[in-house]
Amino acid sequence: MGGSVVAVSSNGTYSFTKPNRDGVTLLAGLGVEGDVHAGTTVKHRSRMARDPSRPNLRQVHLIHEELFDEVREAGFEVAAGQLGENVTTRGIDLLGLPTGTLLRLGDTAVVEVTGLRNPCAQIDGLRKGLLKQVVGPGANGRPSLKAGIMSVVVTGGVVRPGDPVEVELPAGPHLPLEIV
Repeated sequence: MGGSVVAVSSNGTYSFTKPNRDGVTLLAGLGVEGDVHAGTTVKHRSRMARDPSRPNLRQVHLIHEELFDEVREAGFEVAAGQLGENVTTRGIDLLGLPTGTLLRLGDTAVVEVTGLRNPCAQIDGLRKGLLKQVVGPGANGRPSLKAGIMSVVVTGGVVRPGDPVEVELPAGPHLPLEIV
């Protein structure tokens, strides 16, 4: 089971969107080199306000490009990096992966999936009504969150568009993704 990297993005300042890059360097235990969300402890503003000493389980944000196809059908144009992700993939059901899955990105980088991204109201700041497209009704009355997954860097390395993504599932039982 595998796919590919479509785009990589980073931003050294707090901004909802992240510019696309020719490549990004993942640093073990930290995240994307030069990205505002890199670090061993939480870097997202809302989480820092609650407890800045918590571990950063959101070092690298991944989104599946298929989401952009889906929202385009509903009339929304969204491009890689515009939802704040660091890595845009194609060909992998990111939302269906269990917690603890390892993703091998390119030649050497490895990230471990920690959970789901919790979409926020800033998404409507990009395109009004877009939030409803990435949060919808799900099974068991729980919302379906489609705005990507979060991960931590296990092994560093450079990641570029066109790189392969290989999936290594953890030993069972598999735990479904929860918001981190």
